[in-house]
Amino acid sequence: MPANLDTDLLRAFVAVADSASFTRAGERLGRTQAAVSQQVRRLEGIVGKRVFERDTHGVRMTRDGEVLLAYARRMLTLNDEVMALMHRSPTVASVRIGTPDDYATMLLPEVLARFNAAYPEVMVEVVCDNSPDLVAEIDKGRYDLALVTRKAGDSGGELVRQEPVAWVAPPLDPVPQAGYRPVDSLDPLPLALFPKGCVVRDLAVAALDGIGRDWRVAFTSKSVVAVHGAVMGGLGVTAMECCTVPPSLRRIGAAEGFPDLPDIDIALHRARGVAPKPVRLLADAIHDLVGRQLLGRKPAEPVEETAA
Repeated sequence: MPANLDTDLLRAFVAVADSASFTRAGERLGRTQAAVSQQVRRLEGIVGKRVFERDTHGVRMTRDGEVLLAYARRMLTLNDEVMALMHRSPTVASVRIGTPDDYATMLLPEVLARFNAAYPEVMVEVVCDNSPDLVAEIDKGRYDLALVTRKAGDSGGELVRQEPVAWVAPPLDPVPQAGYRPVDSLDPLPLALFPKGCVVRDLAVAALDGIGRDWRVAFTSKSVVAVHGAVMGGLGVTAMECCTVPPSLRRIGAAEGFPDLPDIDIALHRARGVAPKPVRLLADAIHDLVGRQLLGRKPAEPVEETAA
């Protein structure tokens, strides 16, 4: 008979992968570093593969570990959904999550729809703001979770996925009038941007400054729908994560004289302390559904500590 995977072992494995630390994984799970290490070894024995490579420099996730991680998240999400449904309480719970407007519009709808179907008694409140402001506020306990943008490789929060960033312009006029020039060819370049503090905005203007391209801010809004509309109306060019670009807009790049933009990280922050169960369930759902779309994701970074 095939072996069965123990969800406790999978939970320990995911905790180490998410926190990049056996010690922090133990703190998160309420176990010692040695206990977490033993659970990971037991899991490796069951699957017959090494999920972490251990040496004197630390621990690195293997290719088999990367494959197992995606399945482990899904299995734990399903397990927690079933258990929550079987033990539903009439008491109304709530989760408050902060995120930029573009993620609330383009990334979270599927997550929230499925979460509501599984846990209809949990009320979810979504508040939109710039990523740096959200990180500052979650440290004060204002939010339970914050799904934010950070520069690739920065620390802070749990990496959900890496995402490429693109320059975006309105579609070309199929029947241009005399003297017509695409907005992306104007000098100075008009930009439609999120307000100051937006990580992608900072990357975009730094890239233009790096090639000596003159630019001006022609439109600004916290609303991704408003930015989409401004670009569609020809007010300016923007830069945004590829997962938030609607098909009606035109991606541009080196062929139009625009510099490459670095990838960004999409990261999840949690409030300090032991999170209530609904918060943990929504965090797991975000990792499962948003992190499953591995656009531009790079190999896992080495874990900082050697298992005891």
